[in-house]
Amino acid sequence: MNLKKTLLAASLATLSMDTFAAAFQLNEHSASGLGRAFAGDAAIAENASVIARNPALMSQFKDIQFSGVATFVEPDVSLKGTSNSALNDDSIAPSAIVPAMYLVVPVNDKWAFGVGAFSNFGLSTEFDADYAAGQLAGNTEITTVNLNFAASYKVNDQLSIGAGVSYVYADAEIIRHSGAVLPAYLTSVYGTNFGVTADTESVNLKGDDNAYGWNIGATYEIAPGHTLGAQYRAATDVTFEGHFSNDLPVALGYLGGASVPGSVELELPATFEFSGSHKLTPEVGLHYSVLWTEWSSFENLTAYSSGSQVFSKEEGFQDAMRYAIGADYQLNADVKLRAGIAYDETASKKHMSISIPDTNRLWLSTGANYQLNKSASIDLAVAYLKGDKKSFSETDSLGSTWDFETEANAMILSAQVNYAF
Repeated sequence: MNLKKTLLAASLATLSMDTFAAAFQLNEHSASGLGRAFAGDAAIAENASVIARNPALMSQFKDIQFSGVATFVEPDVSLKGTSNSALNDDSIAPSAIVPAMYLVVPVNDKWAFGVGAFSNFGLSTEFDADYAAGQLAGNTEITTVNLNFAASYKVNDQLSIGAGVSYVYADAEIIRHSGAVLPAYLTSVYGTNFGVTADTESVNLKGDDNAYGWNIGATYEIAPGHTLGAQYRAATDVTFEGHFSNDLPVALGYLGGASVPGSVELELPATFEFSGSHKLTPEVGLHYSVLWTEWSSFENLTAYSSGSQVFSKEEGFQDAMRYAIGADYQLNADVKLRAGIAYDETASKKHMSISIPDTNRLWLSTGANYQLNKSASIDLAVAYLKGDKKSFSETDSLGSTWDFETEANAMILSAQVNYAF
């Protein structure tokens, strides 16, 4: 019986870690890119934010460039229980501000160096403590900060190459509650629920890690005003080291509020982007991008407690593509207008989790650049993301299956200041 109790505790703990197994990529690196739905971002050298997308573009700058960005994301993620209205929740993802800063320093007509601070991955979902399916979803948060040091070299008038190394800090928090099923299960097996209620914490896992990564890029000007660009950012292995606890009764082999070491292994996936930028007329530019993300690197998800593996699960996620096309129009000497559309595939083609109810998304973006003076400019952009409506089921560790319908939309607003020294 003790072995069964221990396995139940482990399954509750590791079930929550399954919330990482879905797309949580962030594209919001710049307001200039957002205005085009990030179409052409690996081929356009508008400001210092190129560090985040293709370091080879730094070779196109003659002056020191600085860019600071603040992006506000307002999600509208609703969840409906198709057979149980107690599962309904019309707001499971909180709003967030995503900052970024970049600096590019040209050394001569061949070399340029730069540094950027931005985020490639992050998520946050929140459910009430007494949510009926509390084992499946509570509070889930992951934050990553990428400090990227990059260099570029201009091989000739057409070809430039670039590379970078990154220091990545990652922080995670996972909290789960007993929900409606566990108290009833304990009562049916032992004749009492031992004081366990729907809002009793069954999982509390917090941890962080430091990791390192690398990226490379290249651009080629096939003709004046027509540039192709490509970039590759390698996968980064992260192991969140911290503590694990729960408030379930010690009499049943649980921790009763005590804390023990805990860790979760996670790979931030590799990406590859190909872009084109074409000046059709002196006023009109056409841009496009294809971005591949290697979500299939999530072959399994493994959790450890006190140095012993307690869970390993094959996930079966699939690689995802993002397609974008955009344009800009130079209205006058001071104002450039932008617009773009993108289709963003979900990685959760086979598996859905209510912690991250991710679906395919359509991006509709617009924005503008205003030249304040010879040295300074500002970018403003807004995008609306429309997600597919999707129905799915999820089963908890006690075998209860919950049926859901989800729809995930979002509004994104971004502002950016650029300065050339």
